[in-house]
Amino acid sequence: MSLRPDGLREYTGIYLRGLAMGACDIIPGVSGGTIALITGIYERLVGAIGSIDPAMVKHLVKGDFRSLRADIEKIDIPFLVVLLAGIGTAFLLMSGVILSLLTNHAVETYSFFLGLIIASAVAIFLEIRSPNAATVAFLAVGAVAGYLLGGLGHLDLGHSLPVLFFTGMAALCAMILPGISGAYITLVLNQYEFMLAALRSFMLPEILAYIAGGVAGLLLFTKALKYLLAAHHAAMLALLTGLMLGSSRMLWERGAAAGDMLAGGWLFFIAGLVVIGAFEYAKRRYGAGTA
Repeated sequence: MSLRPDGLREYTGIYLRGLAMGACDIIPGVSGGTIALITGIYERLVGAIGSIDPAMVKHLVKGDFRSLRADIEKIDIPFLVVLLAGIGTAFLLMSGVILSLLTNHAVETYSFFLGLIIASAVAIFLEIRSPNAATVAFLAVGAVAGYLLGGLGHLDLGHSLPVLFFTGMAALCAMILPGISGAYITLVLNQYEFMLAALRSFMLPEILAYIAGGVAGLLLFTKALKYLLAAHHAAMLALLTGLMLGSSRMLWERGAAAGDMLAGGWLFFIAGLVVIGAFEYAKRRYGAGTA
């Protein structure tokens, strides 16, 4: 059965969001979760992942297909499949482009993403209905946490399979949070260049250990996040916005290490602001932000 035009439009939009998330997840300091929040699919993403029940494996092994089917029906599978296809496409096709930009145009690239994140944080906070002192307090807590996380130094833990499993767990938990980059956590744990080399050389045990840790962390973490977003929506949105703002120091520091961010990056910073401004206008004018 073919997709209706509105369904095709919806899933094309989800695929494009996945492309953007995958491209950003390659960059240490930029979170795919930020893109999900900016483009209006964050809560749907958290809800879909949080609905995955590890008990499905038990039902499959026992041959309890009725319970298995009930578990599967709770998951937004078409959404996840299309989004993951976009993310995977970006990893395969855009990693070389992104790494080239970071190598040859670091100031411009980091300035552009800094503009994206600052403008997005403001836009998202303005969507909180009836902000109060508690909301501002959660914003401040998130900003401080993001700032401190952005200043972590490198750790030397080696590259054993258990270390890679833990790194994957930490990185994918971070990846789902706006403002905290999974690539950055991988960098802090001194596995970033190693994992890039592992991907290029197709080092299967190392890749599988990283992925297994990521899946385990993601399933556990998103269940808690799904509950908090449902029960304390405004507070969590403020906290996530604060994380975006605080952790933007990573982009500034990385860009500044490569050159003069004020002299060389201001135009690209403004371009990032304009992109988010245009997206917000389109979202309000045409409903472009709906998933």
